Amino acid sequence: MRLTLFDLDHTLLAGDSDHGWGEFVVRHGLVDAREYGQRNAAFFAAYQAGNLDQAAFLEFCLEPLTRHSFEELARWHRVFMTEAIRPLMTARGRALVAERLAAGDLVAIVTSTNSFITRPIAQAYGVEHLIATDPEVLDGRYTGRIAGLPAFREGKVTRLHLWLEQRGQRLVDFGQSWAYSDSTNDLPLLEAVTNPVAVDPDDALRRIADQRRWPIISLRDPAPPAA
Repeated sequence: MRLTLFDLDHTLLAGDSDHGWGEFVVRHGLVDAREYGQRNAAFFAAYQAGNLDQAAFLEFCLEPLTRHSFEELARWHRVFMTEAIRPLMTARGRALVAERLAAGDLVAIVTSTNSFITRPIAQAYGVEHLIATDPEVLDGRYTGRIAGLPAFREGKVTRLHLWLEQRGQRLVDFGQSWAYSDSTNDLPLLEAVTNPVAVDPDDALRRIADQRRWPIISLRDPAPPAA
């Protein structure tokens, strides 16, 4: 058996779905534009710098979900997919996922972004299995808290093992395993598999991939020729 794990933001997607959702709710007036926009930008800068306060960010991004019903949120998410996400789904990324699914691999998307945002994205790639940070639901509403362990850094590996255990499997059961990511935040996940692959990596991950002779690939579609 073969296992293939994909990070989502800046790996399969040519952008960040979490940050994109923040921009989306500002653009459509679902939150206070000035305050929320500034905080969203600050959290994104902290993520890029590698010093994100994950707990504070989750509290920030999950709070707006508490104000709306599941039906309202699903309606907004369909618009979000059209406006913000589908333009980030590159042909190369879709082709790689389709190739691994066709080969019979067990394929999962493993992302720190919450499952409200990412489950429809995983479905758009044709991927059944999603390991993500899960928002807590109580009495049919989001509470603004998380359920269980966030799928972030070492948490991704812990969540991976828990998911496999629920399937009656272990990571060592797979003769070959792949993980694709762009960021050193995913170094624990990349180190856990037999075939780590750096995808359009940040500078720190590129240095590590060069040192360890990991493959470095790009899933960005080539720019169209100049007119």
